[in-house]
Amino acid sequence: MITACAVDDLPVGESVVVSGEVAIAVFNADGEFYAIDDTCTHQDASLSEGWLEGCFVECPLHAASFDLRTGIPNCLPAKKAVRTYPVVVQDGMIYVDTGRHEAVA
Repeated sequence: MITACAVDDLPVGESVVVSGEVAIAVFNADGEFYAIDDTCTHQDASLSEGWLEGCFVECPLHAASFDLRTGIPNCLPAKKAVRTYPVVVQDGMIYVDTGRHEAVA
């Protein structure tokens, strides 16, 4: 697991990028924390710089939208899902389990 940040450092509606084998974006969506690959599967854009609405993030480049819970895009131009990662909150810190991820076809 890798440390993302303190819970207090990630307010509702915000995101943070953590380094790993690939960049991972961690989001606070209405008090729930989600982690996905930071790079849009349509083109090279940072999803952490996108717009968060509920459990969906919209890519800032071409407006593809991804479900933070599943990684599945819900509109074009993206067709391929991003990987999702389990998030653990412990002792006021947010951790991402990079050893376990879900890849959706």
